[in-house]
Parts: sequence; structure tokens; C-alpha cells
Amino acid sequence: MRILYHHRTRSKDGQFVHIEEMINALRAQGHEVIVTAPPAMEQESFGADAGAVALLKRWLPKWFYELAELSYSLVAYRRLAKAIDQHQPDCIYERYNLFLPAGIWAARKYKLPLLLEINAPILEERSRYDGLSLKRLARWSQAYAWRRADMVLPVTRVLGDIVASYGVEQRHIAVIPNGINGERFGSAPDTEAAKRALGLDGRLVLGFTGFVRDWHGLDKVLDLIASDPPNARRHLLVVGDGPARAGLERQARELGIEQRVTFTGIVGRDEVARHVAAFDIALQPAVVAYASPLKLFEYLALGKAIVGPAQPNLKEILRHEDNALLFEPDDKAGLANAIARLSRDDALRRKLAANARATIAEQQLTWDANARRVVALFRQLLAERMSSSARRKDAAALT
Repeated sequence: MRILYHHRTRSKDGQFVHIEEMINALRAQGHEVIVTAPPAMEQESFGADAGAVALLKRWLPKWFYELAELSYSLVAYRRLAKAIDQHQPDCIYERYNLFLPAGIWAARKYKLPLLLEINAPILEERSRYDGLSLKRLARWSQAYAWRRADMVLPVTRVLGDIVASYGVEQRHIAVIPNGINGERFGSAPDTEAAKRALGLDGRLVLGFTGFVRDWHGLDKVLDLIASDPPNARRHLLVVGDGPARAGLERQARELGIEQRVTFTGIVGRDEVARHVAAFDIALQPAVVAYASPLKLFEYLALGKAIVGPAQPNLKEILRHEDNALLFEPDDKAGLANAIARLSRDDALRRKLAANARATIAEQQLTWDANARRVVALFRQLLAERMSSSARRKDAAALT
């Protein structure tokens, strides 16, 4: 199958991981994937932001930037039209973004089926965190894309419910969560070897990966470690960077536990697995209500005892006391209590870790499986179109 993959992402972060892994999985299965996207992303290092685009967003008036986003759709449409004329794809796969109707336009013009991958309700997300000036235009843009795609692919059922609230019928919604690249994480060292490589042998490692924000609650983990006696084994390993890092480092110094906390900063994608491999307890302390966090699948694939909040999107994957230890999000002491319980219960840690690793195969949480789901949906849509076309021809012949 020949698939035209369209996105507007320039940041080389978790979004890039999803994009690259899906493209690679589709190509590995023998499909031809033609990518239309903003230029120059491939030259950026992992962790880079959107460069000049990020500066424009920061300094331009919101209304002007939002109109510029919508205007970019004309550029994107021309790229799509050129790629369609040149490569004659069978279908279009698009990563959803706000103010980006270009994929819908191209699909309608060239009569191609379109799957729209949705990782977040961007109207709601930007309204909450960044602010939007042209809210009515933004709402039109989001509704227009979601309702006109042949199928929308939210990453959680929670997000699927948000999509449905825009009037999208359930038969046009297929939930496909994030996944894992088995090859990338299959060669990670065992826990003890990973600890030795990082100078953490003999420690009970509490680990977190990703972009560090204040609401993640890692300050509570530092307070917990500070309550331990001086010779305690618990050690916090934070793999990543973010706005909360400086405050956490300052808190560790003030608590006198800076030797029991390690901040790695941003590490390369190929280095993530060997760091996560050192975790005894993997922390997912807080998560957006509709998200499908990439780190969760890394924790599962590497067989880690996971601690996380008992909220619907995580419970789509995690089961309390089976493949994770879940705490009530409203319980201020919930995270610390769950960590304390796992720290002293070796048998429970081993049970959760074994079941976590098995979850990947049980639920088919790999990019390869996701690519197969996508191709099956495309084939279903193409078959329906052929059947519909045949019926129209038969009806015309009878008149």
C-alpha cells in the first residue's frame, strides 16, 4: 500500500517519536510511505523545540499567529497535492493539529480515504495552557477536521469521548494507544547491570522519565527520600529535563539529599532504555486526563513495577495490584504511600514487574501492531469505497 503521511510537527520530542515509529513500522511491513511535513526537522537533535516557529509563537500577537497557522494550510495543501500527483497514494494518514484543514481538503479533492490520528484535543489544551484569541475559528477548525475524516484515531477512550462530543459517530472512531518499539527496548541491560553502569549499585531506584513539570509531584518523592535514615537505599533517578528541574535540585540541596538524587538532563533516544532499565520502581505520578504517555509503554516493556494515579486513561492499560500499583489522584499522600509500600514489598514489585512486561504482548502495545491496525482500517475503507462505487454503477445501469 502507498500511504501519504502528513503532519505539521517541527519539535523533535515525544511527538517526533510517535511520527518516526509509525512511519518506520509501516515501511517495515512493506508499505511505501511518502511524508509531507515542514522541512528541516530531521536535522534537529532530539529534544529540540520548533526553533523559529516557537519564537514567532512567543512574540507575535495570538490572533496574528493563529491566522498564520491557518494560512499555512494553503502551503500544506499545495505540498499534499504535489505529492498526490507525483506518487498516486492509496490513502492519507494525518497527525491532527489545530488550524490544519489541508489534509481534509486534499482527501476530498482527490477522493482518498483519510485517517486522522488525534493525540490531544488541541483546542481545549491550548485554551487552558497558552490561551487562544480566535476561539470560534479554532473550534470550527477542530470540528471540521474531526467530523470530515473517514476515521479518527484517538490515543485513549477518554479522548475518544471528547471526539464524540463534537458529533463524530462512534463507527468513525478507533482508539489506538501509543506503543513501543520492541527492538529498541529489547536489548536493554538487566536491572543490576544498568545500575552498575550508572553508579547506582546497591540502591533501590525510583525512576521518572520525561519532561519534568511542577504538577508531576516529584517534590513529594524528595520529601519521602528525606524522611529515610542516612544509610537508606532509596535513590531518585530523573531522566529528562523541564521547568521543574531547577526547583527540585534546589529542594534536594535544602533537604540534604542531593547525593541520593540524580538528574540526567535530556538523553538520546537510544540511551533512554538503559536508564529506565535501572529502575526498581517506575513513576507515573501525574498525567493529563486524556493522554497516552509514551513513558508508560517504556516502563511496561522493560518490566518495571509502576506507580500511577487510578484515572480512566491509565486504567485502559493498567490494572491495580496486577501490572501496576495505582493510587487515588485526589489523595495527597497517595503517591508517597504507594512508593513506600512497593519499597518494602519485594514480592509485590516482582509480581507487578512480570505482569507489566507481559502486558505489551497481551494488549499488542507495539508500533508494529499499531501499523497493522492502521493498514486494516485503510483496507476496510478502500473496500467500502469500491463496493459503494460498484453499487452506484449498477444503479446507473438500471436507469
